[in-house]
Amino acid sequence: MNFNKIHSAKEVNIFTDIGNHSRLHSAINLAQNAPDFPMDSRLSQFLKESAEKDFKKFASAPALPILIENILQFNKRRENPLFITEKEISIIPGATYGLHIAMQALVQENDEVIIIEPCYETYLPLVEMRKAKPIFISSKDNSPLEWSVLEDSITEKTRVIIVNFPHNPTGKIWNKEDWDTLWELIKDRNIVILSDEVYDVLVFDDHQFYSAYHHPEIKERCVCLFSLEKMFYLFGWKTSYILASEKLTAHLQSVHQYICFTTNLHAQYALAKFLEIFDEKENRIYFQNKRDYFLTLMEDVPFTISEKAKSGYAQTFDFTNINSKISDKDFSLLLIEKAKVATIPYSAFYHDEKNTGKLRISFAKKDETLEEAVANLRKYFC
Repeated sequence: MNFNKIHSAKEVNIFTDIGNHSRLHSAINLAQNAPDFPMDSRLSQFLKESAEKDFKKFASAPALPILIENILQFNKRRENPLFITEKEISIIPGATYGLHIAMQALVQENDEVIIIEPCYETYLPLVEMRKAKPIFISSKDNSPLEWSVLEDSITEKTRVIIVNFPHNPTGKIWNKEDWDTLWELIKDRNIVILSDEVYDVLVFDDHQFYSAYHHPEIKERCVCLFSLEKMFYLFGWKTSYILASEKLTAHLQSVHQYICFTTNLHAQYALAKFLEIFDEKENRIYFQNKRDYFLTLMEDVPFTISEKAKSGYAQTFDFTNINSKISDKDFSLLLIEKAKVATIPYSAFYHDEKNTGKLRISFAKKDETLEEAVANLRKYFC
């Protein structure tokens, strides 16, 4: 049988590709932000507790009421609170799924969708599967987004702008003024902001998280994606949530109900209970300390950095002072094979896979994992 290719992305994504190569060469995987230590024992206990619960009466409901309520309460407790209603929340099986239903609900054939690079590799194929046109803009290395470039990219066909802050892979963040500037560019246009905010609780160094939903005007025209997996550093639970205006939420759920409808009720219960005791500040300090410890370990490795990651689970490193001629993909593969350490090449975050001289390396691992990986790098370079 022959099948039409419905997007231009590779058949195997970079994370699977690097993961497979890492296993083949028995390398330490600092490429993926996947935990190598056990989940919080309290969360495990809540999941066991959920197995004894009878959720049959919620079989026709899109979400457990306890999860909706606890998401409401968590957002009220933020240092910079978000005041929302239950009609502004959708529970979904993963943030990537949320991107998918947002594209289904908002984008039509031949619409234009602006994508700011570097970006998560999922964005492009989702746009192409809607037969829409991706419009790429790039910020210069280690520089803020040039607003004039974004403004020049907006046309009458622009339907969605995908925004990702806190940002993957750079770890950059946006402040209130950035959202104000964005509003000035879109306020007189029929544009929706699709805001990927899955690293919302991982903002470091006393910086503050600002959501698109904090902005009084943008909140009426945005879809904000959050991930309880990223929040609690889990893998495979596939439970996330969307914030959108009541009108937009109803539109999203009209699509959602015919694709998946709900997500695992037992996971919903366990995550809801954990939200009641989750200490956002303690969590943030824990991963900030991970970042700082990793950077201390890396001081003897001849990579360079322009700035510490302000958010997320990973740090950007530049290797052009070591070898400016090799591509970042080839350098990443070389490190897997020779140093036994896996990283993500930055070219994976650009649609044209342009060489960048940069790697994204995860620090969200056990201390002994980080120590062993850095020892391998030191041995290789020194």
